[in-house]
Amino acid sequence: MSNWFSGFDKHIAHVNGVDICYRAGGKVSEKPLLLIHGAPQTHAMWHRVAQLLKNDFYLVMPDLRGYGDSSHTTGLSDHSNYSKRMMAQDFVQLMTQLGFGKFDVSGHDRGGRVTHRLCLDHASRVLRATVLDIAPTLDMYNGTTMAFATAYYHWFHLIQPSPTPEFMIGGNPKAYLHSKLGGWGAKGLSHLEPEAYAEYERVFCLPPLQDGGLMQTVHTICEDYRASASIDLEHDKESRAKGEKINCDLQVLIGGNSVLERLFKADALWKAQCKGRVETHVLPCGHYIPEELPHETAQLLMAWHA
Repeated sequence: MSNWFSGFDKHIAHVNGVDICYRAGGKVSEKPLLLIHGAPQTHAMWHRVAQLLKNDFYLVMPDLRGYGDSSHTTGLSDHSNYSKRMMAQDFVQLMTQLGFGKFDVSGHDRGGRVTHRLCLDHASRVLRATVLDIAPTLDMYNGTTMAFATAYYHWFHLIQPSPTPEFMIGGNPKAYLHSKLGGWGAKGLSHLEPEAYAEYERVFCLPPLQDGGLMQTVHTICEDYRASASIDLEHDKESRAKGEKINCDLQVLIGGNSVLERLFKADALWKAQCKGRVETHVLPCGHYIPEELPHETAQLLMAWHA
């Protein structure tokens, strides 16, 4: 493999009862930038952006639990071990272990949902935040229409009881991965570098932990989505009932060709959940903003998190 992640060393940290794989590097700073990926990807989605930011930020790029080379553990009956609250705690402990009390955070897709929960549960730790191509989970489920259910059918397929979705996807996981990475306004796979696609394919197709078992990543991604449709919604409703909102300033990046832009008013939805300033940018791309428009993404992150 080429030196596409040159300057960023790969590590494993044991935090919150799991192993978290991450890369870190860049400019030494007391205020690092935590970059969190989405589904069905890994921290590799930040590869181009990282090269553009490494002279200005110290970057920490982890794999979510259940993704990449982080731990893949069987989901609990209430899916709590894949809740966004648990994932946020993973990264708070990781940043503490790395010696950072406060930090900035940027999250795409599922990573954006972890970012939202991190900002609510650990407000004193987050200085500024960015979310990419999402609206709050509770609002998106509450706003479900036929158009949304059709475009985001995976939200309703992956949450079905195990093992049905796992076995369906496991019949041809590469084809499923290909369809996800090329969808949602991305216009094919041209935005992916060969190294990135090879990495996504490698970890998505990890074999079962035991004979006859469920494919590791396929199961844990399903558990991530099951948590979002159950325990995460409970946490979100509790937070709203208490009047909890994001305290820090929030940047929202939206793909102009994405399902989110077509079906939701993300700017208004985020402003309703934030105490700080909200700045929204709609970019000429699909869902996979950092890989479709890496230079524009890096420029916006650099300006916001400087």
